[in-house]
Amino acid sequence: MFTGQRSQGVGMKLTTASVVLLIASVALTPGAARAATRGTPSEAKVMLDKAVDHLKSAGRKVAITDFNASKAPFRDRDLYVLCVDSKHSIVANGGYPSYVGTSVDAFVDEKGVPLGKALWDAARKNANGFIVYLHLNPVTRRIEEKTTFYSKVADGLLCGVGAYSAR
Repeated sequence: MFTGQRSQGVGMKLTTASVVLLIASVALTPGAARAATRGTPSEAKVMLDKAVDHLKSAGRKVAITDFNASKAPFRDRDLYVLCVDSKHSIVANGGYPSYVGTSVDAFVDEKGVPLGKALWDAARKNANGFIVYLHLNPVTRRIEEKTTFYSKVADGLLCGVGAYSAR
């Protein structure tokens, strides 16, 4: 117990203020650690902008290879680039590279709507936007709400980056 007195083996006095700071820092650490494992919606948008710029400057083949490498700047914690063609085939997925070549429609939202259909329906209305759905977070390994920001980068290709909700 902290008494403000010198404790055996401790070479300093613990004041009430230092005890309060110590307790506060310990209490806040788990939340801070959780926050450090999650990307934010604004970080997702920035990553998407970088991905779109990279596609334009490096070309589709190089960019897709870079996105699938699952390395910075196209992978950060639980943020990663996903690209889907107009046939709903996954061509890049930095979070789950093994999904490349599969149909994104294998993933459905809580209402049974396939993810590829949701993305392309939204992209037909707006070339840039977002959709919200439930998905497995590659860091926490839990099903969580995810907001994916997307951009139709070319005819037949859209890319997105999503942020998982901490709720």
